[in-house]
Amino acid sequence: MNSLQGKTALITGGGSGIGRAISAELAELGAQVCIHYFSSSKSASALADQIHLKGGSAFTVGADLTSEEEVNRLFTELAGHFEGLDILINNSGDLVARFSLEEMSYEFYRKVLAVNLDSMVLVSRKAIPLMKNRGGASIVNLASLAGRKGGHGGSLIYATAKGAVITFTRALSSELASYGIRVNALAPGLILGSRFHEVHTTDESKRETIAGIPLGRAGTCEDIARAAAFFASEYNGFITGATLDINGGVYMA
Repeated sequence: MNSLQGKTALITGGGSGIGRAISAELAELGAQVCIHYFSSSKSASALADQIHLKGGSAFTVGADLTSEEEVNRLFTELAGHFEGLDILINNSGDLVARFSLEEMSYEFYRKVLAVNLDSMVLVSRKAIPLMKNRGGASIVNLASLAGRKGGHGGSLIYATAKGAVITFTRALSSELASYGIRVNALAPGLILGSRFHEVHTTDESKRETIAGIPLGRAGTCEDIARAAAFFASEYNGFITGATLDINGGVYMA
């Protein structure tokens, strides 16, 4: 893996679970990291402290990424630390709750789309001007196996949003290719240690899923972090518009 020494990175939802592992991995490789959080202030601050103790550079910013005003404020704070942005990890997202289409309200539908898709659009739009003149920047979007297969019961709108993330990734990669900005996505399967599966997946469901994984285990947050670091690195100069499936062999596109 090429060093990310001197690179700047913004990780949304970087204070817990997969986002925390990605933040730590990029910092370990030498990147200066902005750790965004929504509700995990203590965890984000603790991670920034750990990075500082290891000689790295990190700071935290809290914001509701479904609000354009809050996103604008986040980038105002980021501009006080970074002159430009080399790496954007669009990690924020959540199932919110499980409802069938018949059960859900319109407000719930809009909330799930806002958390998983609107936030990515708002953040990416603000990040692009900071990435254009960096000599090869990278955007990594977190999709999901649900965006490939449709997800388990009650996750229809979440799966729809994550499917849209995959299409958004392809489209944005074409839009930004002339600037040397690469755009790729990760589609994780069952990842233990992630907030998603701690909150929304039962132990029984985890056991059943693991039993069907060809590699014989669930994934870890570090599995996703290593893949994100690969996409962020300079060794990834010819890959764009791709979605990497990280699921132990459960699904192969």
